[in-house]
Amino acid sequence: MQISKRAKQVTGSLTLAIDAKAKAMIAEGVDVVSFGAGEPDYDTPKHIREAAIAAMERGETRYTPSSGTLALRKAVCEKLEKRNGLSYEPSQIVISSGAKHSLYNTVCAILEEGDEVIILPPAWVSYPEMVKMAGGVPVYAKCDENNRFAVSADAIRSVVTEKTRAIMLNSPCNPTGEVIPYEILLEIAKIAKEYDLWIISDEIYEEFAYDGPAVPSIATLDEETKGRTILINGVSKTYAMTGWRIGYLAAPQELAKAIGNWQSHATSNPNSIAQAAALAAISGPQDCVGEMVAEFDERRKIMQGMLQAIDGVNCPLPRGAFYCLADIRGLLGKSYNGKVITTDDEFAAVLLEEKAVAVVPGSGFMAPGYIRLSYALGRENIVKGITRIAEFAKELV
Repeated sequence: MQISKRAKQVTGSLTLAIDAKAKAMIAEGVDVVSFGAGEPDYDTPKHIREAAIAAMERGETRYTPSSGTLALRKAVCEKLEKRNGLSYEPSQIVISSGAKHSLYNTVCAILEEGDEVIILPPAWVSYPEMVKMAGGVPVYAKCDENNRFAVSADAIRSVVTEKTRAIMLNSPCNPTGEVIPYEILLEIAKIAKEYDLWIISDEIYEEFAYDGPAVPSIATLDEETKGRTILINGVSKTYAMTGWRIGYLAAPQELAKAIGNWQSHATSNPNSIAQAAALAAISGPQDCVGEMVAEFDERRKIMQGMLQAIDGVNCPLPRGAFYCLADIRGLLGKSYNGKVITTDDEFAAVLLEEKAVAVVPGSGFMAPGYIRLSYALGRENIVKGITRIAEFAKELV
């Protein structure tokens, strides 16, 4: 009974594993504070839920076109024009089962066996695994840890080879919360043109930017850059619709067609009812988005301030997304109840066991010595959870 080498080299999602363990403890009656999964605590807005119910009542429970309904693809085009200043045709849009699915479809469509994709760490745990699942090789550009993990053009150029096919971007970034500056986007676009590379731009957190103007898409720089960019987005974060599983991509016509064909055999089509809900989300009132982002802005300040006050922890104020990436190396090497904690993985495991607080080890994000905490949960739980972490830190010897 053979298991493929490709399947064997892929590890499970660390964030989902932590979230599952925390939920299992909660089910057993443990008062767990989970900073694990990036999932807004808000309910999906009422007008979106009502749109899904109405779609079921109309009988919209059958197959849709493999790339998504025309109405939703048109709505995405209108959103991209209005929000991002980008012009696309519906035929250039592919609706998928979440932005993660859009990303996976993308790497499957552009990579041959052994092709390389440049990733900028710390980065989302699924990026390298998806690349490996598609037969590719993840390659990491060194980012400046002493400057909020800023990336430079030189760092990217240093890892480009004849096998490089794409650069993976995520701005605002999970897990750092950082936003790639405009001038660096210009440099990345220049490199992509020089070496004939695709740019995979994961923009799922675009609305969650707290300092300064809206985050620009790299596709807005010029037509040539747009022509080599696969823009990824979705409704999960912006509209508190993580479980609805609707994402989308915008790409050049030929690539979008290839991805649509690929998806037609993989999933047939995205969920029809969830597509109706996504249409209402994207086309409907956006007040709910502004309210949630304003609340998250306050939560990030509370969480960062409390983390920074803990001796041995360093945590800069994130500029976007809804995560804090905290440096805990000042706490490693100490012991708790006789057990020496030497890694972020051990720190997270003992913290969950002893204080019922779930965090994600930074090692999964290519940031050993750090932990990631989501502030997409209520203020009361943020204060309770960080207070427990502070107590834990004081008890280390």
